[in-house]
Amino acid sequence: MNVLTYLIPISLILGSLGLAFFVFTIRSNQYEDPEGDAQRILSGEYDDKPKQE
Repeated sequence: MNVLTYLIPISLILGSLGLAFFVFTIRSNQYEDPEGDAQRILSGEYDDKPKQE
């Protein structure tokens, strides 16, 4: 039973960290264009070279 006194706080901390990172990715607009990725997969155009600036 003493193990639960360690495992419960650790699991709560890890869960809240995961939630915080998920909220951070939503606020930084990383999921803004999910349809664009699907269209790029189906397109026949390839972009193998990095952008030249």
